[in-house]
Amino acid sequence: MTYTEALNKIHSLLTFGSRPGLDRVRELLRRMGDPQDKLRYIHVAGTNGKGSVCAMLSAILVAAGYKTGLFISPYITDFRERIQINNAMVSEEVLTDAVEKTFPLIEQLRAEGIVITEFEYVNALEFYIHAQAECDIVVLETGMGGLLDCTNVIRPPLCAVITTIGLDHTAILGDTIAAIAEQKCGIFKSGSLAVTSAQCEEAMRVIAGTAAAKHIPLIKSSSVSLELRDITLGGSEFLYQGAPILLRLAGDYQLENARTALAAIEVLTLNGELDISPEDIRRGLFNAVNPARLETLCGSPLVLLDGAHNPNGIGALKQAIDRFLEGKKILCVLGMLADKDIDSALRLLDGVFEAIYTVPIDNPRALAPDLLAEKCRSHAAEVRAFDSAELAFDTAFERAERENAAVLVCGSLYLAGSIRPYILTHVK
Repeated sequence: MTYTEALNKIHSLLTFGSRPGLDRVRELLRRMGDPQDKLRYIHVAGTNGKGSVCAMLSAILVAAGYKTGLFISPYITDFRERIQINNAMVSEEVLTDAVEKTFPLIEQLRAEGIVITEFEYVNALEFYIHAQAECDIVVLETGMGGLLDCTNVIRPPLCAVITTIGLDHTAILGDTIAAIAEQKCGIFKSGSLAVTSAQCEEAMRVIAGTAAAKHIPLIKSSSVSLELRDITLGGSEFLYQGAPILLRLAGDYQLENARTALAAIEVLTLNGELDISPEDIRRGLFNAVNPARLETLCGSPLVLLDGAHNPNGIGALKQAIDRFLEGKKILCVLGMLADKDIDSALRLLDGVFEAIYTVPIDNPRALAPDLLAEKCRSHAAEVRAFDSAELAFDTAFERAERENAAVLVCGSLYLAGSIRPYILTHVK
């Protein structure tokens, strides 16, 4: 089997649509020898910040010498980003071998009337690959929700982490913060620990109540003290336990993500589960990367790429624009999925952009550029719909060169993933 054939096998499975329930993936894993039971985890759920917190945790663990697995979703440019070891994508050979050995089980289950989705299979592949590699610890990001997310087949993790909760995937997780928080807290298991980012009152009430009901110690990110010294588009410099730290992930919200990651590291070090030194933390946070989160792809003219796609994420993006781009003319290349809260997102960005260029996304859930443009017309003086994201970017970039403006590509991680390679090869 070639790598391309392995990817085709994976992508041949049902991709979209909610398939709540863990019985299918449990049966698949049983036939694989239950690899998930051979690993230790830090399990991370939430609406916003999951990817950044996972990146920080993984980088710190690697710096400390732990063989660290990382599972994230979605990927940005390369499918193998989803399954990493020591912050490097697994090789094409490793992924191909795993598919060759396990895909016959998918076909066997299908013949028995049990249909496995792509996400379920990719998650099972992650367990299989990380177990085969004998990872010391795995940083495991949920896909959607928590309670019924297929990552939740694991035994009690070392720590369950909840990042900022907001309204997203409301058709599946519930249309209130409390309902969504209840789903996210489904990763809490007795015999574990819990860490939470700062939350609104409604979410914190559910998180604290769930932790108490399961007799789980709950550590809040506010227990971590950081003293900000400087913040730019290049990242943040702060003092932690008296020592200077440089975090190269941009945005005020990354400080809260850092507090969350450090709260987990602190409690697991304190209880003897981990051996992490201040130098490990310094090196780990410096090495942490998370593409398409307020990522600078070009300095002149300034080109930023951001995958924010829900009101919480867009609010954080607006905060960053206010801090770093005050008074700057901004041209926005925008693509969004139809099932997102587009109207709320656009209200947050009202009047921010000189122009909005709407673009297609290669995703069945994408909103067509002309329909997105109609929604944008009351929020910017100039709005144009393009048939190609690349053409829209070229148009914005050339105008930015002429007018000393900035270009911001945003609205979806799917858009970010498809256009990032193009931008990197077409700007200097």
